[in-house]
Amino acid sequence: MAYNFDPTVLREYDIRGIIGETLGPDDARAIARGFGTLLVRDLGETKKPKVAVGYDGRVSSPMLEHALIEGLTSSGCDVRRIGMGATPMLYYAEASSEEVDGGIQITGSHNPANYNGFKMVFRGRPFFGADIQLIGRMAAEGDWLDGSGTVESVDIIDAYIDRMLTALDGIDPAALSSLKVGWDAGNGAAGPALEKLAARLPGEHHLLFTEVDGNFPNHHPDPTVEANLADLRQLVAEKSCDFGIAFDGDGDRIGAIDGEGRVIWGDQLLMIYAEDLLAKLPNSTIIADVKASRALFDHVEKHGGQAIMWKTGHSLIKSKMKEVSSPLAGEMSGHVFFADTYYGFDDALYAGIRLLAASARLGKSVTQLRSDMPQMLNTPEMRFQVDESRKFAAIDEVKARLTGDDVPAGVEVNDTDGVRVNTPDGWWLLRASNTQDVLVARAESETEDGLARLMEQIDAQLELSGLERGKSVGH
Repeated sequence: MAYNFDPTVLREYDIRGIIGETLGPDDARAIARGFGTLLVRDLGETKKPKVAVGYDGRVSSPMLEHALIEGLTSSGCDVRRIGMGATPMLYYAEASSEEVDGGIQITGSHNPANYNGFKMVFRGRPFFGADIQLIGRMAAEGDWLDGSGTVESVDIIDAYIDRMLTALDGIDPAALSSLKVGWDAGNGAAGPALEKLAARLPGEHHLLFTEVDGNFPNHHPDPTVEANLADLRQLVAEKSCDFGIAFDGDGDRIGAIDGEGRVIWGDQLLMIYAEDLLAKLPNSTIIADVKASRALFDHVEKHGGQAIMWKTGHSLIKSKMKEVSSPLAGEMSGHVFFADTYYGFDDALYAGIRLLAASARLGKSVTQLRSDMPQMLNTPEMRFQVDESRKFAAIDEVKARLTGDDVPAGVEVNDTDGVRVNTPDGWWLLRASNTQDVLVARAESETEDGLARLMEQIDAQLELSGLERGKSVGH
């Protein structure tokens, strides 16, 4: 029987929609039928597929879980239910068990409360892009296998906490005993795991909003928006914490502030993690997305690593890590991936523990590590609306103009993902979002005048393509 999804639901990195408008139980069932069919065909006669299923704290998640399990079992897959938890706990359920062949997390991530969606892992690799489009074509053709499967419920949270705590192996607990850390779960799905984790960590830990509430009554769970860190900043100040850590709605993205309340952005966190990792794994390849500061790439090379600038998108970064055997990667958005002594997926709880560990091993407070960084001037990520039919074409036009014969001296263009332009003043970036009808811009310089000139270049290029920055829009 054929099924058609709303055209806005099948995204580049995940599947996402508005409950009751573009996403509901029938969509969950169809997604599961397609995913399950692909697994059965991929494994052939070797074994019956087993799929781990988890969900976040959104009000609609249990309803979608029921339909998803129905779709998986009716396609011939067995299901391992791990219940409500952070997305990385689902990734752990898939990565840590040889019995499990795939995983699906029901999550709306950091989107508004009326959104929900799915993140998927297929036999150890990210399931995205062409995979997601294939699910859509299979549904439209009714190309699904029929079968039957069993369902088991497994509580893995304690094993997950045990595994994360191995990040502190080899560190003298005395070096951590005087630490004071603030944590903000934002009423997201990481709350219960954070409570268990903090109870077992050395030092003093102060927790905010660990009660899971899909309506997010305190603040929106997106730690890349500075306004959402206000409660954490207040906690760090009141309790004289050494630093603070915040999570997004499904616990795969980290945000942080130091003891003085300064934000430590995604690329700055990666500088700390890279310095720590390169001390024990010299010459490692470390990946960051095109939005990251030049200071990060310089820092990696200064500490004996090889830096790769790559495309934005957690699935794209994870795939590149496997390709080049990178032990560490990260994005400005707060996705950080550790594959040195962990599984290579993005886990904000684990990233939080690694920040404690890095500070202890480097012998410096997080505040000192933040203070030691170059004081670059950069814009926040600017996102502005552009017609879907124009977004990629406009980037191609900019690229063509800047790689022609009359490019100014000292200008270099990196077209890994959009257009990142290096000039004597610093760099600026224009790229098309893969998930929205927006262009994304960012610029960085060492001086205010330099930053202003970079912004003028962005505006000039947009004008030549009949566009303007206009009012910035949200995620």
